[in-house]
Amino acid sequence: MDTFRPSFLLVDGNNVLHAWEDLRSLRLRSADLARRELIRQLTDWSDDAEDRVVLVFDGGIRAPRDEQRDRRIQTIHGGPGETADAVIERLVLKYAGSYRLAVATGDRAVLDLVAAAGAETISCDLLKARLEAGARNRADWLRRHRRKE
Repeated sequence: MDTFRPSFLLVDGNNVLHAWEDLRSLRLRSADLARRELIRQLTDWSDDAEDRVVLVFDGGIRAPRDEQRDRRIQTIHGGPGETADAVIERLVLKYAGSYRLAVATGDRAVLDLVAAAGAETISCDLLKARLEAGARNRADWLRRHRRKE
């Protein structure tokens, strides 16, 4: 009998910020605004998805390792000088046997390691398509269930 294993989507935040045109242009104005927009999009999607989302960012030179939880999204910043890749690799190696994991990144080396560890890999483009499909589904549902005035 198959037991239920919770599923998590790990997202390489900086990789996505560079891959998506809308976030890339927003990032040129303000990296913080671009990060907040990515969090908003992932939060909207996660409200209807079964996956919990773990958004991982690189650590800065002076950045403390921190974690934030906002509804179904956990945001992790690596420790000083620690890359998001290193954090994602560590999480996948530790939890791939216990949870269903999917990793969204464009980094080929990370994708290869993740696949070898038994987790699903998702390109940044596929992640964007999934989020856009989720937004369309939410909008369609709202249109169908809106009260007629």
